[in-house]
Amino acid sequence: MSMRSSITLLLLFLITGLRDLSAQNITWFGHIAPIIHRNCTPCHRQGEAAPFPLVTYEEVAKRASFIKRVTESRYMPPWKPDPHYVSFANERKLTVEEIKMIGDWAEHGMPRGESAVKETAPDFIKGTLFKREPDLVLKMKSPYALKGDNVERFIVYKLPFELPDSVAVEAIEFTSNNRKVIHHANYEIDDVPEADLHNTADYVDNTESHLDYYQQYVNYRKQMKYFGGWIPGSTYESYPDEMGWVMPKRGVVLLTVHYAPVGRDEEVISGVQFFFRKKPVKRQIKATTLGSGGVGEKDIEPFFYIPANVEKTFKLNVKMTETQSLMYVWPHMHLLGKTFKAYAVTPQKDTIRLVSIPQWDFNWQEIYWFPKLVKIPKGTVITMEGSYDNTVNNASNPSFPPQLVYGAMRTKDEMMTMIIMTIPYEKGDEDQEIKRQ
Repeated sequence: MSMRSSITLLLLFLITGLRDLSAQNITWFGHIAPIIHRNCTPCHRQGEAAPFPLVTYEEVAKRASFIKRVTESRYMPPWKPDPHYVSFANERKLTVEEIKMIGDWAEHGMPRGESAVKETAPDFIKGTLFKREPDLVLKMKSPYALKGDNVERFIVYKLPFELPDSVAVEAIEFTSNNRKVIHHANYEIDDVPEADLHNTADYVDNTESHLDYYQQYVNYRKQMKYFGGWIPGSTYESYPDEMGWVMPKRGVVLLTVHYAPVGRDEEVISGVQFFFRKKPVKRQIKATTLGSGGVGEKDIEPFFYIPANVEKTFKLNVKMTETQSLMYVWPHMHLLGKTFKAYAVTPQKDTIRLVSIPQWDFNWQEIYWFPKLVKIPKGTVITMEGSYDNTVNNASNPSFPPQLVYGAMRTKDEMMTMIIMTIPYEKGDEDQEIKRQ
């Protein structure tokens, strides 16, 4: 063997040895646990949506190879927006170094390492992703028996409340014991100072017609205080200090749950939970729906329908009538969705990037919070662009063979929607960081 070959082999040996030594120094306690508990455990724990827990060393170690694969492919943790288009305050992304540490740990025996204290589960609050226990939980009185007849349903639940006084809301969260059967949920909070809260139906079936809904609950809907919702992948809504909305002393939550078609009987109990703050709300927030089901629905171009075996793109322009400060955007499409993009062009022709999702995934529809309030001047045009794939090449297509699709709320229909959360603009807002709880 030549001197050059010997030196090359020695260098390779040293490099490999150092790499293996470095990998062996990566331990559960010292490196992996903080990554998993910060990025995975909030959903992968008892009572949450993920299919298995990732809390303890044993739970993570037995799935180490799987975790290595899904993190290296960036399938997990799920984060769909293009990070090169615009950044958000609530991004769920692992660094290159964190992904490499997980891979090295999985490949070298998953060493536990040593800890000065006995391993305990992270300090999560059962039943919520928020930082503390809710101040008020409103739920259905009894479980809803969802029939396994492959029929989707729209059920509106009445959740009455009476409080000692009106109160500022810091956060609000949809809760359910069976999220997998829910297509989406909407809730409105109505101020009902005088009407009878109790001698009306606890829920009405709104699947076929809105008639029963209006007959039963029309007297409740005169003073709506807030409107929000839940879609797969989303968590909770929370607001920075001094911002939010005020929950009335007496009223109802009208909770509309859209149940997806299921093939077996299921029981579901859902509700809404509230987190109050002691300080008063100085700046009232407002949620506005753009596109399907909201402002500009009839202005989507071209007319919003998707023929069978066609890929089609749509656009909507909405002009802002007042100067606003934007907190977050929340896009929504169904199973034919392919890409989604939104941006704003000011009267001075400056472009404000809002969100770009190059590969739409119905199962991960998050609220996207900006790091700072974004000024949207009066006269600014917000543009939404959505593309759809109604062909057999779309593995998520709910119809086979593909069928003509119109704009509506059912699973086999489609929507192009974006909710924006705003407050009236005040000087200096664009420099204010959004400290979301």
